[in-house]
Amino acid sequence: MNKEQTSLHIPTHLKQGDKIGLISTARKISRDELQEAIRCIESWGLEVVLGENLFNNYHQFSGQDDERTKDLQSMLDNQDIKAILCVRGGYGTVRIIDDIDFSHFQKNPKWLAGFSDITVLHSHIHKLNVATLHSTMPISFSSNTSKAVMSLKDALLGKHLSIKIDHHPFNRFGEAKGQIVGGNLSILYSLIGSPSDLNTDGKILFIEDLDEYLYHIDRMMMNLKRSGKLSNLKGLIVGGMTKMNDNTIPFGKDAESIIKDAVSEYNYPVCFGFPAGHIKDNRVLKLGVIAELKVDKQSRLNYEQSP
Repeated sequence: MNKEQTSLHIPTHLKQGDKIGLISTARKISRDELQEAIRCIESWGLEVVLGENLFNNYHQFSGQDDERTKDLQSMLDNQDIKAILCVRGGYGTVRIIDDIDFSHFQKNPKWLAGFSDITVLHSHIHKLNVATLHSTMPISFSSNTSKAVMSLKDALLGKHLSIKIDHHPFNRFGEAKGQIVGGNLSILYSLIGSPSDLNTDGKILFIEDLDEYLYHIDRMMMNLKRSGKLSNLKGLIVGGMTKMNDNTIPFGKDAESIIKDAVSEYNYPVCFGFPAGHIKDNRVLKLGVIAELKVDKQSRLNYEQSP
């Protein structure tokens, strides 16, 4: 077990009456778009606290960079806030990440949850040895499956999570144990060489993506391969590769085939069709937490530790 695994901080699970902060580090959102999700979270026995600048509007963003920075910083530093849920993705988190002071958060870790553009936060916080939740977000509660939304509730409240995955013809059988890391492939690719770059050695990597050209999926996988991020994995989990695009002259492979070929020379287990990402059944992944992945005719992911 490496140093990152032994020093990992897993935030304490929430209890009835705890406060959960809602912010947007990226795209703007309206109050109406949040009402259903707020009612849902309150039905879990949690008190919702809205970011001061949550409903601000600056072009496509939920306020200017300094306003979104202020909301995230405030939620990280407020000891009464026991978890932070990013309400939506889009683009914008990378514009504020270098202005955030995580020193108080490291001493008093709390769950931070979201996916897509929030991969910036997941990757950056993983380097601080704090676990996070790759999960659905309030903007998607109404379109997600009940299992996806309930998996977020269960993770926040500390219930045991175990996921069974249906067989996929591209799966490579085997077993792996290690920290789960990753998120949106495009974001991971964009962070390479930055202070938020992800160390994948000895870990189980999860990737998903939306609305990308197939040749770009290939380019990103080649980058991950050439930069050594695929060679020392314990395992690979592939989530939704949703609404992919092609050129007039077809690339010739779908996204899953591109990924399968990119890791064909390695021996670790690979699980395709995992229920996470830009899909309706977007289940929680506990990033940073040690998990056991078994890829067989029916695959399973179990977590070794529970907060």
